[in-house]
Formats: sequence, C-alpha cells, structure tokens
Amino acid sequence: MDEKTRTAVSKFLSFVLRHQPEAIGISLDREGWVDAELLLRGCTQHGRPLTRSELDEVVVTSPKQRFAFSDDGQRIRANQGHSTDVDLGYEPAEPPDVLFHGTAPALLPSIREQGLLRMERHHVHLSQDEATARAVGSRRGKPVILRVDARAMREAGHTFFRASNGVWLTDTVPSTFILAFAPE
Repeated sequence: MDEKTRTAVSKFLSFVLRHQPEAIGISLDREGWVDAELLLRGCTQHGRPLTRSELDEVVVTSPKQRFAFSDDGQRIRANQGHSTDVDLGYEPAEPPDVLFHGTAPALLPSIREQGLLRMERHHVHLSQDEATARAVGSRRGKPVILRVDARAMREAGHTFFRASNGVWLTDTVPSTFILAFAPE
C-alpha cells in the first residue's frame, strides 16, 4: 500500500473509530473497541474494502499511532480523539512540567480569552515536544505553538492522562496556564 492510500485509510478509520462507527454499521463497546473482523466487514459492505493485512499495515506504520489492537489482536480502537461516548480507561498520570499544543493563528483570540477547550472531543490534546505540536498544528497552515504550564495546572488540581501513543490529555487548559503564544 502506498503512502497516499495509507493516509486515506487512516483518515477513514479515524472517522469511523472516533466519530461515526454507525457509518459502516458497527458499534464500539464502552471502551471504544470493536472486533477487527466486524470492522473489516463493515468497511467492505460500505464500499471501503480493506484486508486484515492492510489494516495491520495502517496501524503499525501510523506515525501518530492513532490506533491500537487489543492484546490478543482481535479488537481495534482509536487511541484518543473520540467524539463518541467511550471510556478509554486511561489512569491519571503526572505530566512533564511543560507540554505543547499546535494550533492555527486564527484561533489565538479565542484561546487567549477561553483557553484550550476540548470542543466535541473528550479531551484537549497536548504534546510532550514542540516538533509534534508543530506537526499537529501544521494541518491548517502555519502553526502557532503554545507552551502549557502543566506543572502549575497539576498543582492547581487539573488531571492529566497519557494515551498509549504518548499524547497527553486533559479536560481544559485555562489561558492562565498558557506560557507563550509564540508564532512559528
């Protein structure tokens, strides 16, 4: 499978496993898992045929590690980013002192006023390094990289979780904990 096809499949799987499983006639369990064979059947029945080896390739080669297989390899889920009602079961974790968030310059006035909000997702997503935040923020053009005082947030009672792919999650980031609004 070439890179362009892998990206298209990854985006489709993100849509299905994060937002609309019903689009291909499947449902996620409470923790976001679905039987991999049911997923493949649903994809095929809805005009997006995918083999198990292609699914494995997309999961293994994803630079962002968006998906995970269960320990027995029979089920699959998205690691985070859901707008559907799931409980991924992540335990609270102590974040590094500073985390990063990449965003579009046009969103800065709202972020300065309201902070980072989860919007339709379960959590705000933060990165442990600037490079990852830059890559995430670049999806909408030239990014702005925000530095988040995770240590002060934690000390103020905010809870953080770390997804299995290394993404840091929290409910909100009040603007008072954003250390810098530096453009790239």
